[in-house]
Amino acid sequence: MLSIYNTLTGEKEEFKPIEPGKIRMYVCGMTVYDYCHMGHARVMVVFDMVARYLRSRGYEVTYVRNITDIDDKIIKRAHENGEIITELTERFIQAMHEDTAALGVLPPDKEPRATEHIAQIIDLINRLLTNKLAYVGENKDVFFDVSKFSGYGKLSGKQIDELRSGARVEVQEAKDDPLDFVLWKAAKPGEPSWESPWGPGRPGWHIECSAMATHCLGEHFDIHGGGMDLQFPHHENEIAQSEGAAGQKFVNVWMHNGFVRINDEKMSKSLNNFFTVREVLRLFRAEEIRFFILSSHYRSPLNYSMENLGEARSALVRLYTALRDIQTGDATLKPSMTERFNAVMDDDFNTPKAIALLHELAGDINKLDKTSEQARTLAATLVYLGGILGLLQDSPVHFLQSQTGNAGGILTAQEIESYINDRNAARQIRNFKEADRIRALLDEKGIQLEDTSTGTIWRRI
Repeated sequence: MLSIYNTLTGEKEEFKPIEPGKIRMYVCGMTVYDYCHMGHARVMVVFDMVARYLRSRGYEVTYVRNITDIDDKIIKRAHENGEIITELTERFIQAMHEDTAALGVLPPDKEPRATEHIAQIIDLINRLLTNKLAYVGENKDVFFDVSKFSGYGKLSGKQIDELRSGARVEVQEAKDDPLDFVLWKAAKPGEPSWESPWGPGRPGWHIECSAMATHCLGEHFDIHGGGMDLQFPHHENEIAQSEGAAGQKFVNVWMHNGFVRINDEKMSKSLNNFFTVREVLRLFRAEEIRFFILSSHYRSPLNYSMENLGEARSALVRLYTALRDIQTGDATLKPSMTERFNAVMDDDFNTPKAIALLHELAGDINKLDKTSEQARTLAATLVYLGGILGLLQDSPVHFLQSQTGNAGGILTAQEIESYINDRNAARQIRNFKEADRIRALLDEKGIQLEDTSTGTIWRRI
């Protein structure tokens, strides 16, 4: 039985898809005005893991992850750079695709862009106006009337009176109520705009996701995900708009991943304490970053540090070392371990416990003759279960001998082999002092040697 923690109810619930065997899932993607940071990476990896696992359990998953390509931040950044908005967004969409591919994130089934759904956005706003849940302000902006939607606050648990008492009212705002939020922004000089029944303008951020989600998945679907920071007001507003227009429940299960933290603060652009995926990839391999993200439960805080990333590297080395020199070929899987893996993943996608099972398998493999059928079965199971998490799909030799990141000063494979040949030559003439010197030199450079009956093998540490 699959159970998922539902932010809407604050409880783990048995998951039952609306349509048997099929799951429709929408996740809020990036606003493309800069490079992906580790907070974005966590969202991408977490929901890629969710989609992979659900598919491994036989579900037909339609996974939609949107792109916000029109927004105040985008307009501001393009103006600062002196470039056309579409040039800015296309550049960072391409960069996002490169970063997510590096992290082993599979492309979503659909990747809608806000600017390609203006017609759906206008239609949704029209329905809200018809239902008396929206109004046109004196400045020609269109606002959602929060007071008219009785369920407002049910996702975040916030009370309207408390929100209203703490709200700030900006000068010259045309809202009837400080809690009301904008659906359509009237055109301003120098900004992109589209024609609408209320005059030229552009959509507000919240309405974009409601329109894209319902257009791609229908007015009622299974799972909506995103970072915890989107719970309020973004996802709260999505519920109000979508249910206010359709008159029915919007989403059954709301999933929110925890923050990435550094020095006990949320990692974010606004705090200027973020690391981009590209910066981290200079020091660590993509699979090490993915392993680091999945080593914590998706709802828990993820503490970013060089030490924790180093532990992820060491853990992956142990797993790949166990797999080295085993030919899995057509080996069968170990059903009991697959069942245990599914049981922990069925408990709200508990990846830390799933990873613990991978280490258990590796430990069992290390006790066996690697040519035995039992070792082949365990290795095949380890590779299969790792694959469900998007891990352990590299060849062990390639992983263990590949460079850890893109930093300079790392010995190439050819240089390492040359040192090994020199060491072997020294050993043949019993010059053990020189052989030990070469081993120590390589060890200092992060290369570990292992002498076997078939020759010397090496790996990076």
